[in-house]
Amino acid sequence: MTKAAAARTAAAASKVPPVTAWFWLVKILTTGMGETLSDFLAHTVGPVPAVAAAGLLLAGALALQLRLRRCAAGVYWAVVVLVSVFGTMVADVAHVALGVPYAVSAGALAVALAGLFLLWHRVEGSLAIDRVTGLRREAFYWSAVLLTFALGTAVGDLTAATLDVGYLLSGLGFTALIAVPAVAARARWVGPVAGFWWAYVLTRPLGASFADWMGVSRARGGLDLGTGPVSLALAVLITAVLALSAVTARSSRRA
Repeated sequence: MTKAAAARTAAAASKVPPVTAWFWLVKILTTGMGETLSDFLAHTVGPVPAVAAAGLLLAGALALQLRLRRCAAGVYWAVVVLVSVFGTMVADVAHVALGVPYAVSAGALAVALAGLFLLWHRVEGSLAIDRVTGLRREAFYWSAVLLTFALGTAVGDLTAATLDVGYLLSGLGFTALIAVPAVAARARWVGPVAGFWWAYVLTRPLGASFADWMGVSRARGGLDLGTGPVSLALAVLITAVLALSAVTARSSRRA
């Protein structure tokens, strides 16, 4: 088997969907939904029951994901949504309940993520997501995903609230920043793997900032659409985009 054929076989077996424009669109939508759904549940059922329920649902969905032999888009993105909700709650609890400043939690989470990446690379030799096969690699991958969501939440809240930039301006700023990895990768300033994880971290505050802007009250600089309705609208959009991406993938295979 040639190296190219081996690479294609590994990518097909990976438990992560192909990184296309659809992937990034769904990722941004899930980050927004995680932010608003987390706030909605915390205010509706209370922080403690919300965290407990999100943790249990995440554990169940992740167990199912780990049992599958191949990537199932519905299961994968369900886990991502639940990681988004739970990761948001973790960052918010650290700030609200424990009084940890967002700057401190963001710094600690960045160090934790860097340490995880170093360990993952040392053990597996690569952080490439087209090689996420087997329990150990998936454990590294989902641990990194959880840390990126918590880190992105802390960074987004740091800019919007602590630095008083506001949700809309924060979202626009992160939109500009997320273009940097694409430009850097095209110019070969960074490799594709580094560019992927750079963009992956930034999707969290980007999606969350715009979702908060739509959901929170006007007094907080938002459109006051409500976190519940925004979460529902994002869920519908995610379902529609996944359906469209599946149709597009089938059409491309037939061509």
